[in-house]
Amino acid sequence: MRETEDELDTLQRLLDASLASSTEHLRAIITDRRTLTARDLARLLTGMRVLSVATVTAAGEPRISALDGHLLHATWTFSTSGTAAKARHLRARPAASVAHIDGERMALFGHGRAEEMRESDPDWAETLEHWTAHYKSSPLSWGDDIRIYRFRPHWMVAYAADRDELLA
Repeated sequence: MRETEDELDTLQRLLDASLASSTEHLRAIITDRRTLTARDLARLLTGMRVLSVATVTAAGEPRISALDGHLLHATWTFSTSGTAAKARHLRARPAASVAHIDGERMALFGHGRAEEMRESDPDWAETLEHWTAHYKSSPLSWGDDIRIYRFRPHWMVAYAADRDELLA
């Protein structure tokens, strides 16, 4: 868990505000007994998790693909080749939706923007170190134009079918 108290507090405020502003239908599903806290997420989502990342084409059509995601500092990081369609989409239109779904056990859904990370970012070295340790090779060695993104959500909700069982 790399999250600071400040990062966890910020994520918790986002989770609370997002659920409070959600539709009646969603709030009927994600009840107090089925929601996950920022601390729960930081504890549960260690290592690599498969993300479904949705981008938007120039024609306004949605596109979704699966990517490796790592929750670092209370937000997702993910990577792809700079030659991938999703990299072109994100460069022109950084709006994205991201979901991690673990069967019926839990899910985390978010809408926001994907930022391409740069060497000048304060958390670049730590992010690259985390990814390299996980994969036993630097993601930058996987191709000529590898991009690493940070997801900046403006809406995010978390769900657990059975919160107590999931956290046990």
